[in-house]
Amino acid sequence: MNGIDTSKVFIIAEAGVNHNGRLDLAYQLIDAAKDAGADAVKFQTFKVENVVSKLANKAEYQKKTTGSDKSQLEMIRKLKISFDDFIKLKKYCDKKGIMFLSTPFDHQSIDFLYNLIDIYKIPSGEIINYPYLKHIAAKNKPIIMSTGMANLGEVEEAIKIIWAVNSKAKISLLHCTTNYPTPYEEVNLKAMQTLAAAFKLPVGYSDHTLGIEVPVAAVAMGAKIIEKHFTLDKKLPGPDHKASLEPDELKKMVKAIRNIEKALGDGIKKPNKSEIEIMKVARKSLIATRDIRAGEIIKESDITIKRPGTGILPKFKDIVIGMKLINDIRQDEPFRWENFK
Repeated sequence: MNGIDTSKVFIIAEAGVNHNGRLDLAYQLIDAAKDAGADAVKFQTFKVENVVSKLANKAEYQKKTTGSDKSQLEMIRKLKISFDDFIKLKKYCDKKGIMFLSTPFDHQSIDFLYNLIDIYKIPSGEIINYPYLKHIAAKNKPIIMSTGMANLGEVEEAIKIIWAVNSKAKISLLHCTTNYPTPYEEVNLKAMQTLAAAFKLPVGYSDHTLGIEVPVAAVAMGAKIIEKHFTLDKKLPGPDHKASLEPDELKKMVKAIRNIEKALGDGIKKPNKSEIEIMKVARKSLIATRDIRAGEIIKESDITIKRPGTGILPKFKDIVIGMKLINDIRQDEPFRWENFK
């Protein structure tokens, strides 16, 4: 479905730019994502000069994490790695057995990543960038689109733009709040369900909160994809480290999500295998209040209701009253249908 196996939650460990422009840290991030059990590790690919104007200011969270003395352009220059390095990272992911993903932030990067990725990830900031959306749509690969900062109408328009270019484009949507870290009162997880109802597409959640509670809750609410930023060390310099999970936290999140998946089940209300035997102990039966001889007619006073649940069920009490025993039954013994004609 939509290019992603949605029989289980697809977990994306978002390395982003938390490699700080260092290839050795990028390799370590891949190792940590694989060790945590994530399905994919995702980076960000861009040519600095194609993405940020020299007049662009930093976001407030970036000023808090990296200072306000330098521009966004100067900050991002320190966070880039080369196209050749991404080829190396892709090969390393293949060797480690984890899917390589990277978000392109410009047209040159869209073209470059074509042979490296199986899925294009559209970041929240590009949802209103129609030339960008058309370019990705023309690549004819599955798409995951984050919807931070967007209203429902903007999401609808972006989907229409993609489908106008490629009517068969497979799109999944991620609810997201573009704030690092996101306060709980700004998460609005129910909006993820609104996306699912509105567009009938697979939905998920891209998380920027601190901790792991919200992405786990998103899975319980129907998320098929979870994306979460992680870092090797929250104390490293850079804009995103403080709002990211460290490797041990990422591993806990993945484990919690897999446990929730198991707990969700198939939705059919029926006894589980383990309950079948417990039913015999925990449920009750119609029980004889005295020794009763064969041939006697059962009166209401002859019946009580007790454990175990191995006899006639209590719901049949009115039927048993007035029936004739064909064999003796002892006090405290369960009535069984074979006791009657």
